[in-house]
Amino acid sequence: MKEASGLLRLLGDEVRLRLLRALSQDALNVSELTAILGIAQSGVSRHLGLLRKAGLVVEERGGAFTWYRLAEPASPADARSPLWTWLHAEFDRAAADAAADDARLAEVRRVRQESFLAHGVERERGQFVPGRSWAAWARALGLLLPPLDVADLGCGEGYLTIEAAHWARRVVAVDRSAAALARGREMARRRKVANIVWKRGELERVPLAAASVDLVLLSQALHHAERPEKALAEACRILRPGGRVLILDLREHAQAWVRAKLGDRWQGFADTHLCQTLGDAGFTDAVIRTGARRTGDPFVVIIAAATKPAASSHVPAVPARAPRARRASKGRISERS
Repeated sequence: MKEASGLLRLLGDEVRLRLLRALSQDALNVSELTAILGIAQSGVSRHLGLLRKAGLVVEERGGAFTWYRLAEPASPADARSPLWTWLHAEFDRAAADAAADDARLAEVRRVRQESFLAHGVERERGQFVPGRSWAAWARALGLLLPPLDVADLGCGEGYLTIEAAHWARRVVAVDRSAAALARGREMARRRKVANIVWKRGELERVPLAAASVDLVLLSQALHHAERPEKALAEACRILRPGGRVLILDLREHAQAWVRAKLGDRWQGFADTHLCQTLGDAGFTDAVIRTGARRTGDPFVVIIAAATKPAASSHVPAVPARAPRARRASKGRISERS
């Protein structure tokens, strides 16, 4: 009775049930479980220790990681078989409530699939190439660009900001969070990156002068804007004539939980709507493509680029604005599938 009582108390914790539910779908390591559950790594480790001690989870070493999986009975005759049958039924029944966990698990699987360090040898033996790095390729492509003044709007903690600083002349990083800017500034200091200016501001009121940058980056930021059309108009305002905006965001989706859990104001954007909004903001030659998608993942990443028209000495800027916006709406949308 004491053992049964302890087991039931152990299962009376929502986080531990979420952890077991995640492990019912895949073997996972501590870092992956931390990302899925959204709690501190120390908490995940503590819960795993209790579940392992109770015989509900097993620990296995594989490569550079320690993996955890459910300790399910090998035979229906096992005394705990009814318990596992009940747990799996509850896990299935909780699918709607656990949509956020499932979405983060899908992202973990996407990152895992792209990681040749952890999985290239076993799963992609024919494709494994020592030294292959998508980050390095991104930096290499950056070397093909001329020196640019860049604005990273909604920069967060500045990971993209610092990458852009490797090839840009100057980067202005803008975010509404003072704490995120402080972390980004400290990371830049540690990495000895000195060509970044950190500014606090809103996407709809960017603290930069008109026509002051050559490229505006909006990476997973536009869906946090209260008024995306105003944010894009601000991007157009601060660009020099002929400058470009580059957007990485989500295609329109049905995952309503992102509003409460992640603070998203918009559930992504339809391609045609984003193209039209770019045109209305004053951009031309809009191109929208699929950036990344994975079977079963509710989120599809889209990438978009558009250009601020070059100034004309023959046509006044204000009267020309409306026709330019109409031409911009004829941007191209490709690779939708």
